[in-house]
Amino acid sequence: MDNMLLFSASLAPAPDDSLAMAIGETIKTVSNMSSSEIWQLLLDTFTKWGLKILAALLIYIIGAWLIRKIRRMLKALLTKRKVEASLSTFLVSLTNISLTVLLFVVVVTIMGVPASTFAALLAAGGLAIGMALSGTLQNFAGGVMILLFKPFKVGDYIETSGYSGTVDAINITTTQIHTVDNKIVFLPNGTVANSNIQNYSATELRRVDWNITISYGDDAGKAIDLIKTYLKEDSRVLDAPAPPFAAISELGSSAVVITARAWTTNGAYWDLFYDMNRKIYEKLPAEGLHFPYPQLDVFIKNR
Repeated sequence: MDNMLLFSASLAPAPDDSLAMAIGETIKTVSNMSSSEIWQLLLDTFTKWGLKILAALLIYIIGAWLIRKIRRMLKALLTKRKVEASLSTFLVSLTNISLTVLLFVVVVTIMGVPASTFAALLAAGGLAIGMALSGTLQNFAGGVMILLFKPFKVGDYIETSGYSGTVDAINITTTQIHTVDNKIVFLPNGTVANSNIQNYSATELRRVDWNITISYGDDAGKAIDLIKTYLKEDSRVLDAPAPPFAAISELGSSAVVITARAWTTNGAYWDLFYDMNRKIYEKLPAEGLHFPYPQLDVFIKNR
């Protein structure tokens, strides 16, 4: 027993001794022990660490099972409450990561690592990672702001940061949009959150505007009445929040500009815009109205 105490004392850290001296003392102590004492020491050590490893493994298995169950329950609850898809994914992911880190801390503590030491290492590592990934953390914060304040959601057609398209997904660090020419663009959430955002899908109704030019000398009143008639005849044009409108908006250098406006639904916006352009182009000339070309009058003075 005295030899075992001496062996334990030799394993204790000695601030004044070097590592080589500590190893030498340990070897010397073990060499003075009998075979039965060595076997007893190995058995005690194996029993002590084996039980810790077994307990840590058991806690990890149970904890991992609970985390999976909690994740499924949370996902089902958010789906039942009809929480927006991007926010639901974010919350489930954040919960899973947080519980996994907590489980890792518990397992390491059971293995014998002091929680305070592990917390200090985790904090130092988090600080270093945070400094290295400052841009990523900014994008993470931007994603949180987007999910909280919801300037747009999945399925909306938006324009931001020089790009426009339909939002496919709002991830933790990026927003994925699908452009009209079938491109997938990933925008950093930090940039999106600090940029101007035009959400064309935020409301159910949109106003369509046209600027039509006719020649000086043409009957502007007739052109206005015809344009209003074309708009009223189209079933996609709504009477509210305002009826179709047309009026002279500008007397240009070579043409009279007539501005027309009509309200329609989001889904019919572009079809109405293009169809009305074609109708005006085809029918106004048949009514004796003309679309002028830019022209410049030049006077030559002979001396």
